[in-house]
Amino acid sequence: MKHPLILSICCVFGSLVGFVDAADNPAKLKDAIKDTHATGEDWWVYNDLTKAREIARRENKPLFVTFRCVPCKDCEAFDAEVAAGNEQVEELARTAFIPVRQVEMKGVDLSQFQFDYDLNWAAMFINADGTVYARYGTQSAAGADAYNSLVGLKTTMRRVLELHKNYPANRDELVGKLGEKKPYKTALEMPGLPQKERYRGETARNNCIHCHNIHDAEHFHAISTGQYSHEMLWRWPLPDQLGIEIDAKDGRKIGKVIADSPAAKAGLKEGESITHMDGQAITSIADMQWVLHNKPNKDTKVAIQTTDDNETVVSLKAGWKKNDISWRGSLYSLPPRLNVWLPEVAGAKKRRLRLADDVVPLEARWINKSRDGGKKAFAAGLRVGDVITEIEGEPNKRSPLEFQVWLKLNRKPGDILPITVLRNGKKKEIRIPLVE
Repeated sequence: MKHPLILSICCVFGSLVGFVDAADNPAKLKDAIKDTHATGEDWWVYNDLTKAREIARRENKPLFVTFRCVPCKDCEAFDAEVAAGNEQVEELARTAFIPVRQVEMKGVDLSQFQFDYDLNWAAMFINADGTVYARYGTQSAAGADAYNSLVGLKTTMRRVLELHKNYPANRDELVGKLGEKKPYKTALEMPGLPQKERYRGETARNNCIHCHNIHDAEHFHAISTGQYSHEMLWRWPLPDQLGIEIDAKDGRKIGKVIADSPAAKAGLKEGESITHMDGQAITSIADMQWVLHNKPNKDTKVAIQTTDDNETVVSLKAGWKKNDISWRGSLYSLPPRLNVWLPEVAGAKKRRLRLADDVVPLEARWINKSRDGGKKAFAAGLRVGDVITEIEGEPNKRSPLEFQVWLKLNRKPGDILPITVLRNGKKKEIRIPLVE
């Protein structure tokens, strides 16, 4: 596993930022970022949304825009199938859509293209006039591809074509799909984005604004202006937060209703298909997440319409959006920042430590001494190779990601983090000052 702070969660909306003129020279851009999935696939409008919208307007077709950070390993297989491997997707995209492969973020309008930037692959479907038809792409702690599939994508694409056929008569059920206008247009204009000058350099695999950097910039700006709160973290909740599990391949069908959940109390049933939420047309799980993302994390209601034309109102209690954020790449930009890579010790190496089965030892594989958090950890006595067995006097039972979530949600800059490590078979107590 590569260190998450260096690259790991190198997500979709990866803005491989630079001034390679992608519109005029897509071949140069493909070569610069080693986009092998797009090699020879000339049916995509490559990294040129302006050109794509002009064609869509002329041909009266919806745009199918995929966002992909090419260096990212998560969703690599799915991206390959969409970009180059699946004939059915290609045929549908070629004939009925204007397909766009967007591989950098520097010039993308963040007001027009709003989705979960912690994803590793995402798609949006829009009209040439900017009306949003649908979103596709969902991720959670269950894994990068737990919800994404070619069957699910094609199902959403067909639903989009139906929406496009009925446009603009159906404008009312689409208007809420476009988010509120941002105070900036692109990532490079975000006040919280660091190292802007570097990112303005030539596009390369090692010089990109990754998707999660959009959320990072939001975090940094909120912290610097005193507006940061954990409420920012409960983004893009799954419909699971209502108590319903959606069939991932269908994207709308309720596969399960959790007993005693808000959905169950409202009367939603297994097997029903959700067509609208708060009046918005639904084509996918990502569409549901968009509606829920824009609801407050306090007592609220969401209106759900199913295929039998019944409308059900689900009542939600304050705190309903809180969910497992351990998979999110933007997690690492949150304070306090330890700046230490702590993968889990497992297998024979763990057995040699003679620890209880439920203890999760974390090894300090890398300490980033160029950052304040790493400097403080090193100055406190932590060394590469140390194995953390206890945190605050208790055996550690959290995975590396669970530990990061616990740290971000329960401790703050200025706190002291007492840990116990094993070094050369001996215990050592270390007290690490936490920093922002």
